[in-house]
Amino acid sequence: MSSTDQPAPFTADDYRARMTRAAESADAAGLAGVLVAPGPDMVHLTGYRPTADTERLTLLVLRAGHDPVLVVPALEAADAERAAGSPALTLRDWTDAANPYTLTAGLLDAKGRFGISDNAWALHLLALHKLLPDTSYASLTDALPMLRAVKDAAELERLAAAGAAADATYEQILKVRFSGRRESDVAADLAALLIGHGHSQVDFTVVGSGPNGADPHHEAGDRTIEQGDMVVLDFGGLKHGYGSDTSRTVHVGEPTAEEQRVHDVVREAQEAGCGAVRPGAACQDVDRAARAVITEFGYGERFIHRTGHGIGVTTHEPPYMIEGEEQPLVPGMCFSVEPGIYLPGRFGVRIEDIVTVTRTGGRRLNTTARELAVVE
Repeated sequence: MSSTDQPAPFTADDYRARMTRAAESADAAGLAGVLVAPGPDMVHLTGYRPTADTERLTLLVLRAGHDPVLVVPALEAADAERAAGSPALTLRDWTDAANPYTLTAGLLDAKGRFGISDNAWALHLLALHKLLPDTSYASLTDALPMLRAVKDAAELERLAAAGAAADATYEQILKVRFSGRRESDVAADLAALLIGHGHSQVDFTVVGSGPNGADPHHEAGDRTIEQGDMVVLDFGGLKHGYGSDTSRTVHVGEPTAEEQRVHDVVREAQEAGCGAVRPGAACQDVDRAARAVITEFGYGERFIHRTGHGIGVTTHEPPYMIEGEEQPLVPGMCFSVEPGIYLPGRFGVRIEDIVTVTRTGGRRLNTTARELAVVE
């Protein structure tokens, strides 16, 4: 798929398969079902994104052996019916004169334990629990962290297109002038390029120059970029509903020997992390592989964040590449591999690609050069 092509839309069968898989995964985890509030999980499972975020209850109920049901306010039912996944579920609408919690309670096991979206309103959860005091709930991040982790072929196509758009953005940003301009100016260039390459949403444009690069989540500010600065670029957003996220570090003018050495260490660590991606390996193995290189060269204490995070309909989601995460890698998982070294008051370096697990290893969805680029 080229940068201008539109992907084939997801079908009702695609959404039916996702909802069935979610219900079966919940059952296998000992849960009575899954309760999905508006947000990324609902978009992924049904294609429905409510036009308004109100106090009115909207909730998808998934239970193994039962048809999916979407409880929705009557005034929004027409929008819900137009969602691509609507034919794969039953809509149960309610009017303002009705009690939506009574309606929803009738769909649940009165003594069940349910996974529920992390972003569900406490107002709704407490009202359900009041009607069904013997039920209990767990956040989906804890109960079903892999709910959206394994992507199908159509999702991988969208992620690849988003990655290619981010790569094209990087190739073009190398041609702009850095020296004498504010970080925020370069960040605006990045955002415009992402939109120009088909992104519908820009989530972040980190431009960390000089000492600001030592802050991994530095927000582009008014600092003027100078000759001799190392500059961390980290940018991404959504294209065709799926995320991009890539990082490269550039240098304004020729780098010093130390700056080049630190960059080389990070590049070697990133290569080791990507090389550790294979089916059956644990998420923590990716972190360990990258971290071992940085530690070997004496910068272990300056690698201060996890090695990676999942990506899909959001730019940050499970799984996480971090020590202690023993979740095995499965073909179709997509996540970042982004080691870094941060020297407070001086500079930072980060290199990041999105990687998908294949049947035999891993495949990068970002392919731009990882060498230290010199910019003007």
